Amino acid sequence: MRQALVSGLAGAVGMAAVSVVGAAQAVATPKSASVARTADGRPDLSGIWQVLNTAAWNVEDHQARDGVPAGDGVIEGGRIPYQPWALTKRQENAKNLQAVDPEAKCYMLGVPRATYANLPFQIFQKPDLVAIAYEYAHTVRYVYTDGSKHPAGPIEWWMGDSRAHWERDTLVVDVVHFNEGLLDRSGNFYSDALHVVERFTPRDPDHIDYEVTLEDPKVFTRPWKMRMVLYRRVESNFRLLEYECYSFDSERFYPYPGVSTYTSEK
Repeated sequence: MRQALVSGLAGAVGMAAVSVVGAAQAVATPKSASVARTADGRPDLSGIWQVLNTAAWNVEDHQARDGVPAGDGVIEGGRIPYQPWALTKRQENAKNLQAVDPEAKCYMLGVPRATYANLPFQIFQKPDLVAIAYEYAHTVRYVYTDGSKHPAGPIEWWMGDSRAHWERDTLVVDVVHFNEGLLDRSGNFYSDALHVVERFTPRDPDHIDYEVTLEDPKVFTRPWKMRMVLYRRVESNFRLLEYECYSFDSERFYPYPGVSTYTSEK
């Protein structure tokens, strides 16, 4: 039975927010008068959002295949700058997705993958905390905007640890402390050394420019970026619904054993 997911989350976020932004965190002159503002003058990112791309299948350019829609990539420069050994590992992942993909096992998807999972997510915003509830598998993520630092590591979390600050109208989120994971259903991957920086910049009330920089010295030759737009869901009474995930559902994503969504064409 499908039920509303976030009935108690807004109250929990309110309890978690324990202080008010002080004068030292004053907001710069707004970039856009059309963007909604919170009481402290920050852009209000609250709402339900979703991407309109095919990055869930492959963050790089890819052709249509059985069960996979064709799509343009979301990567600056077109290709992920893998180290030579990592290209081989990506191809191995692509041949064994049911065994190695966290999504096939209903684990949390990680950052930034949860953002473009083709399911909506809801942002709740307080002065000291931003909470994100993802429809996928009951995932909830807390982004601390209270000036606190990352806890000492090493720590391995699916969603990492998120600490953020504002740069004018952009929420900048620094994320570390990951375990190993995949970026999509094609075998693109990262290690536990991943460092992610997200930038949420509202373009207008219903669109957010989302930019993410990924750095992983174990896997990539240099930092690289993804870019996409987040679209507000504006349907009347739209809400997150319960997505109950079971591991045997992996056949929906990988219906043909040994056939991956990865292709090497350029």
